[in-house]
Formats: sequence, structure tokens, C-alpha cells
Amino acid sequence: QVQLVESGGGLVQSGGSLRLSCAASGITFRLYNMGWYRQAPGKQRELVARITRGGSPNYAESVKGRFTISRDNAKNTLYLQMNSLKPEDTAAYYCNAVWISADYWGQGTQVTVSS
Repeated sequence: QVQLVESGGGLVQSGGSLRLSCAASGITFRLYNMGWYRQAPGKQRELVARITRGGSPNYAESVKGRFTISRDNAKNTLYLQMNSLKPEDTAAYYCNAVWISADYWGQGTQVTVSS
């Protein structure tokens, strides 16, 4: 059974930092391209950052220079370090794992940034 379990969300003041984690089980983690997406109320889910199975990252323009995506294949865990948080970063953040036709999602973790 595939599980992606996000953690690390919470309430933080503008300018603060959080680190999200996504623990994967039931998949061969090192084979998967991984990503973080977010969805704010009333808005579509959007890509935040992705990292290939080879470790190459890419970011949405809105988070470049503030967020860092990383992975630890030995721990089957994906991370998102979020610095200089802004109120517009408030959303539910979801972990995504993709490999060929397999596409899995976590249940999400809420990030709320107060002004």
C-alpha cells in the first residue's frame, strides 16, 4: 500500500520559516520524481517545486529564492524548506510522487502565514 505522509505544517508569522516533510512508503522512492503542490481556498492546485529522481530541482517563480526542495533516498523522504514566508503562501501543501504511469498524492498539510 502506497502512503505519502506530509508533516511540518503549522501557523507562522510573515517572514518566518517552516520545513515540510513527506515520508513515503510502499514505493521504490529513488525511482520517483517528487513534487510539492499547494492549494489555497477557492484556487486551483499549483506546483510549488519538483525534484527529479536524479536530484534536479525546479521551482515556481513565486517561491524561487525562498523555498528549497530536497530528498533523502535513504530515508524515503522529501523535504521543502520554506523561508521568508508570506501570507500568500497560505495553503494546504501536498506531496506528489510520479513514475511512468504511477501518480500518488499525500493527504496534505496546512500552512498558514499570518501578517
